[in-house]
Amino acid sequence: MPRRRPVVRHAHVGAPHALTSLLEGRGLLEMALLPVSLPLLMEAPAGDGHPVLLVPGFMASEASLIALKLFLQSKGYDVHTWGLGRNMGFRSKHANALPQKIRYLHHITGKKVSLVGWSLGGVFSMYGAQNAVECVRSIITLGSPVSVEAAGSQSPNVVKALYRVVSHRLGASAHVMLPRAKVMRERRRLAIPTSCLYSLSDGVVPPQEATIDGDPALHENIQVPGSHIGLGFNGIVLAIVAERLSQPEGDWTPFSAKGLLKRALSVLVSAEPPAEATAAAT
Repeated sequence: MPRRRPVVRHAHVGAPHALTSLLEGRGLLEMALLPVSLPLLMEAPAGDGHPVLLVPGFMASEASLIALKLFLQSKGYDVHTWGLGRNMGFRSKHANALPQKIRYLHHITGKKVSLVGWSLGGVFSMYGAQNAVECVRSIITLGSPVSVEAAGSQSPNVVKALYRVVSHRLGASAHVMLPRAKVMRERRRLAIPTSCLYSLSDGVVPPQEATIDGDPALHENIQVPGSHIGLGFNGIVLAIVAERLSQPEGDWTPFSAKGLLKRALSVLVSAEPPAEATAAAT
């Protein structure tokens, strides 16, 4: 059997292109078009009923997860949201409560928990998983800044300014240096199946930060079309999340699109600008 090449981060450099940031409002169109994705969603595999914990993005509440929650419930999963209200950035109570929530769900169900985090919620999911490794089945991140360099985030200045106002005056880098963030800072990936979904037209988190280096037997990066704020309402994203969650425990294999999902990705992902063009225009 041929050896798979190591998983590597996307080669993009710098911040998202200014045009993609300005067009983030197209996420509202993605929400409106979700019903069009019904055939794609119906084709997605059913789940085995294991618990799934959804974590919202920065400044978002659990209401933002409604499409993911209803869809995954329809596929047979035991879906929960984090129960900590609006995500206002890193808080000690979140860092302490999330592993406890994971352990609680594992205890009451007797099954390992899959984590799905959108944007900053994906970072929180990894924090939670590293403190409750024995209780976690898989991790899926949606446009999450999971590979920020020591120099700091390359998100648009307006996003970084908002984070400084709402969460910490030194920005997200202040939290990256905390002892509890050591695993992520040193890029030591957990031995847990991890799928990082990213978009080249994400106007908030650039692809090099939304992807990871890792072991191809456990980690992967999956390119999807669409905006950052529309990821949780994007039919293709929802279908991929369902496909990833359907992987048998202990028998995870890398993503390989089939059927309608394969056709949609072949058309829509190829329509996104290549990384080189995006980087050059930044």
